[in-house]
Amino acid sequence: MPYYRRSKIAGGTYFFTQVTHQRQPWLCSEIARSLLRSALLKVGAKYPFTIEAIVLLPDHLHCIWTLPPNDSDYATRWRLIKSEVTRQGSDLLGVQASRSESRQKRQEGNLWQRRFWEHTIRDEADFARHCDYIHYNPVRHGLCERAVDWQYSSFHRFVAQGVYSK
Repeated sequence: MPYYRRSKIAGGTYFFTQVTHQRQPWLCSEIARSLLRSALLKVGAKYPFTIEAIVLLPDHLHCIWTLPPNDSDYATRWRLIKSEVTRQGSDLLGVQASRSESRQKRQEGNLWQRRFWEHTIRDEADFARHCDYIHYNPVRHGLCERAVDWQYSSFHRFVAQGVYSK
């Protein structure tokens, strides 16, 4: 079994990409957004973290989190968030993706890819680059013409804070 080495810096800021299983496009539905919001709040209450930036696309999401000092355990947070969405939403979402024998044996659902991609934010410039990547990703995927047109993004919060202009 491969060993995935991940960067773990207590109190660190991390960029993540999480993809849906078989790239099924369910993430932007009203049900999915509600389930994800609920899971983020529930997990965040027990294992605090700050969502610095986020974007939901139909088949994946990107986000930047900052963890509390003396805490580097983002993997547990992701496991719990994905489990909560799966537990609450498998039937509600009606996703028709198949499950391999391996997924069945591990009792895994058909909503999320098993792994996520992570990058440790190194400095302010790296943070700004990744925020730009997050907020302009819907444009890159052809989902809208301008970042301001995509509603499932923290772009609007950045505009309100004066970080971006419309």
